[in-house]
Amino acid sequence: MRKQFLLFCAFLAITSVAGAQKTKKLFNGKDLSGWAIHGTEKWYVENGELICESGPDKEYGYLSTDKKYKNFILDVKFKQEANGNSGVFIRSSIQGTKINGWQVEVAPANQHTGGIYESYGRNWLIQPKPEDEKYLKQGSWNKMRIKVVGDEVTTWLNGHQMVYLKDEKIGQGEGFVALQIHSGGGIKVRWKDLKIKEM
Repeated sequence: MRKQFLLFCAFLAITSVAGAQKTKKLFNGKDLSGWAIHGTEKWYVENGELICESGPDKEYGYLSTDKKYKNFILDVKFKQEANGNSGVFIRSSIQGTKINGWQVEVAPANQHTGGIYESYGRNWLIQPKPEDEKYLKQGSWNKMRIKVVGDEVTTWLNGHQMVYLKDEKIGQGEGFVALQIHSGGGIKVRWKDLKIKEM
């Protein structure tokens, strides 16, 4: 009987770990459930895609997850229209539209998509090598993967590793995941297949 009990406990522990590592959708393809809008820029759903678009104020805007995420693998697909300057924030917090955290850049060609930028802080922490800028397919769908574990961040674009960064300050960070729309106007980016796996 004790052996059966121990086996049952082991089974529960294994299934609990497996459940914690299950990949889940961040975007349901229908509405913005689970997300919060910051600023006056436009965030809406169209044909199963999440769209960010400049509004009349042409300022920074953010769409953040209601939940905080510490260690994870995040997969997203994006397609840039018009200017296409955006980004994915990790372990972030916000007051109004002043965000504290780290951005994995999404930008036009040769403007360091996949690099890591610290807003209102140290600015660029790491940029892709010049020869890696070619992996961005502007005007087409791109797949980005972001892995955040402890003080290490790794990014991939269309299957190619863009940067790896080990940073003590990021390791201490906590907060949500967010999408950004840059200030200046004339920006439109489409997103889909946003999935996260907590580590």
